[in-house]
Amino acid sequence: MHRSKPDEPTDSNERLEFLGDAILGAIIAEYLFKKYPYQSEGYLTELRSKIVRRETLNNVAMRMGLNKMVQYNQNDKGLSRSHIFGNALEALIGAVYLDQGFVKTRKFILNELVRSYIDLDTMESTDTNFKNQLLTWAQKNSRVLVFETLDEKLENTRKLFTVGILLDGEIITTGTGYNKKDAGQVAAQKALEILKA
Repeated sequence: MHRSKPDEPTDSNERLEFLGDAILGAIIAEYLFKKYPYQSEGYLTELRSKIVRRETLNNVAMRMGLNKMVQYNQNDKGLSRSHIFGNALEALIGAVYLDQGFVKTRKFILNELVRSYIDLDTMESTDTNFKNQLLTWAQKNSRVLVFETLDEKLENTRKLFTVGILLDGEIITTGTGYNKKDAGQVAAQKALEILKA
């Protein structure tokens, strides 16, 4: 149950989400550490972050059908576009851990999530960190690049951020998201398309 639905905030899945996030991160870290014995820390960190990032978890949750089970305020149209289903997946992991313990949770994550829904080969070869790509492009081309928060507003019960990208002092594009990081990634992706970088 998402926090937008219950009468009491303590009835939401946020506490389980917190626990599940930590458990998932640790299990994925151990899995990658063993699977790639000769890769550097930077490589392992980047791959782990691709697996546990909000977009990936949201996609996995929807493919698992969790979006049909999550209760949330249906009147808040922004929620269905946000990452609440990925958050619910983390809450599910937290619940499995509390109910079944670490060993069964590890088995659940590796068998039901990683092996069923995560394509590591594609993930390894895909760079979805648009902000890093854009910063690298700017550095190579000796351009001054700045990410700037242009607006924060409340959309229903959630903050919506607008981040602008300034290239040599001129705004070239903007992006919106429910946190600054996501807004920056949206803006960076648009900027890469504009610049054909």
